[in-house]
Amino acid sequence: MSAIFHKLNYFVKQRLLKLLRQCRSRIVHEHILIALNLSAGHSARQVGVLLHVHNTTVYRVAKRFRDHGVWSLFDGREDNGDTKLDEHFLDVLYRLVRSSPLEHGWRRPTWTRELLVATMQKKLGVRIHVATMSRALALIHARRGRSRQTVRCPWSPIAKGWRLAEIRRLLDRLPRNHAAFYEDEVDIHLNPKIGLDWMLEGQQKEVVTPGKNVKRYLAGALDVRTGMLTWVEGERKTSALFIALLNNLRAHHPLVAVIHVILDNYRTIRAKSCRWR
Repeated sequence: MSAIFHKLNYFVKQRLLKLLRQCRSRIVHEHILIALNLSAGHSARQVGVLLHVHNTTVYRVAKRFRDHGVWSLFDGREDNGDTKLDEHFLDVLYRLVRSSPLEHGWRRPTWTRELLVATMQKKLGVRIHVATMSRALALIHARRGRSRQTVRCPWSPIAKGWRLAEIRRLLDRLPRNHAAFYEDEVDIHLNPKIGLDWMLEGQQKEVVTPGKNVKRYLAGALDVRTGMLTWVEGERKTSALFIALLNNLRAHHPLVAVIHVILDNYRTIRAKSCRWR
């Protein structure tokens, strides 16, 4: 006989067996099986393994049965009323996840479950548990991923549109003995980028790295007409890297009268050493 459960008399056992045949609730069915197995003399650990539940669930069901009898085996959540995760709630949550917390008065750019709970409470007056929020996010097929970092253009829309139109006019009217290139620089990290990974319980994988991160810098120019890329490499991102790229372009296109380089306003390009007459 289990130390946490007393032996059921004949009439209580028959009542439980009848309820077991009639009930349609998985949770109630599980609670009745726990009570019957404990009454048969099985330990809490044996019942947990047999029914694939945790030991704490077995102890909780046993205690409630000792305190309140047969009715304690029923799922108390059946009387909670309508679910909070109705269609309107999920629709508001869907539109909320698509937006940014900054749009709703928060100072952080990414959502957390706690932040979603607080925002939904302000919008609908309905507060749910964080675990319930996880279930709601699964219902709207939301996933947790990495946000893409981007830099906003500092120019006004009018200035940006004027400059893009000027570039398009240049490319449309480009003479045959002229060449145009899109230029940019990029940082190359030699240390491997470590992201999310799948691991088994009790396992923590290791990724061998060189130690101190080493960086290299590339400057490249893409030919507007041919799509060919000309590039140079450097250990520092300075004006000398940009000048080396210009010299490389001039060496590869000796017959071109004018080379147009379309570039950004990075500080190394605005250096005094990059100015020419």
